[in-house]
Amino acid sequence: MKYLHLAPACLFSLILISCQMKTEKQSPGTDEVRLITLDPGHFHAALVQKTAYPQVSPSVHVYAPQGNELTEHLKRIESYNTRADSPTQWDEHIYTGEDYLERMLTEKKGNVVVAAGNNGLKTGYIEKAIANGFHVLADKPMVIDTDGFELLEKCFRTSAEKDVLLYDIMTERFEITSILQKEFSLLPDVYGHQTQGSADDPAVVMESVHHFLKTVSGSPLLRPAWFFDTEIQGEGIVDVAVHLVDLVQWELFPEQAIDCRRDIELIDAGHWTTSLTPAQFAEVTGLTSYPPSLHKDVDGDTLKVYANGDILYKIKDVYAKVTVIWNYACPEGGGDTHYSIMKGSRAHLIIEQGEAQNYKPVLTIRATDTAGDPAAYEKALQASLPAIQAKYPGVTVRPSGKGVWQVDIPEHYHNGHEAHFGQVTEHFLKYFREGGLPPWEIPCMIAKYYVTTHALEMAKAKTK
Repeated sequence: MKYLHLAPACLFSLILISCQMKTEKQSPGTDEVRLITLDPGHFHAALVQKTAYPQVSPSVHVYAPQGNELTEHLKRIESYNTRADSPTQWDEHIYTGEDYLERMLTEKKGNVVVAAGNNGLKTGYIEKAIANGFHVLADKPMVIDTDGFELLEKCFRTSAEKDVLLYDIMTERFEITSILQKEFSLLPDVYGHQTQGSADDPAVVMESVHHFLKTVSGSPLLRPAWFFDTEIQGEGIVDVAVHLVDLVQWELFPEQAIDCRRDIELIDAGHWTTSLTPAQFAEVTGLTSYPPSLHKDVDGDTLKVYANGDILYKIKDVYAKVTVIWNYACPEGGGDTHYSIMKGSRAHLIIEQGEAQNYKPVLTIRATDTAGDPAAYEKALQASLPAIQAKYPGVTVRPSGKGVWQVDIPEHYHNGHEAHFGQVTEHFLKYFREGGLPPWEIPCMIAKYYVTTHALEMAKAKTK
């Protein structure tokens, strides 16, 4: 089923974006970046500042309501400032009045707003910031429903008019196994051509498993109660799924614009709940009881959160499926995991991160029956490897079973999820200096949020 009723909106956005492409390569930005942190309800806001950047002033203005979320954010910043290894020197200026948003807009103490927190408020924050001439670096998801999607389109039109950047934080593009999965898929002698797959056998499958109980920057993470309210946080299908949909686009069609009107067809979507006991809820939030806002989701004494979901769709005639799963806690020695398979005519490229891989992502190349003689295929693989090594020195492949090769990656490339926030920020700063985003980025952002928000609508319609 294709959502044709939104096609004009997508087309209108793309027309306006094409106008922005013509103007975004203006004179490069020369001003120092002065960060504003707005209502940092998610630990991702602090991770942007885990690294210092020459282009960014150490003076940061924070506008937020008083409460535990702000306290935890400032603790993390202080831990970065006081660590023994490469301490930062952030100087945080805090405003906590009830008019924190209005004060931020009028004082204009900075030029780049970092928005990572309450997803129910985030899209409105983005709209206000963009309308008032601020650049915005936003955590995912920028929207959690179809109304938000329409508002996001408006934000991109306004950003073009105001000549400011609006960019979301896609950390998974900096995971080395995902990078190499993409790079190997671009080698015809290794991957062949991209297969289209089918609804029963998608050509690209990605699955992400996350956990409510986790540690961040060495300390246990306390989540706010609203994190478990899907009307505020959003369901998993519109939250973590954003990363997976982004990777599908980024790997299948690198640096190509995706038109949500022409290139996307939603086929099916589903969602289901994760259950938390009162003791588990207390452990992860520090609260001794469910707040009234969550009573709607309590069955007996168990909190049921629509944290899980899957989306089956076609993108430029390639069938893709993404799945998000949230468990309470990870197995001992484990953590969040990622699974991905891309199916080419000569090989499948597979990322696994389970117990067998010691919960570390491992990329393997598995030749298909159509790849020809195994010895000839391995010769082609080895002949293609220098193209990878030119970009990523030290990467090698070794046999790991019949027709299977493991990609061995030097340890220094595995820098961890938290480091990826600094890498995303460095890319944003590069675009700031250049005066605009790459022309494909904006239509791709629109397309991925089209997929997630309309898939949620489809999933909800099935469970009514």
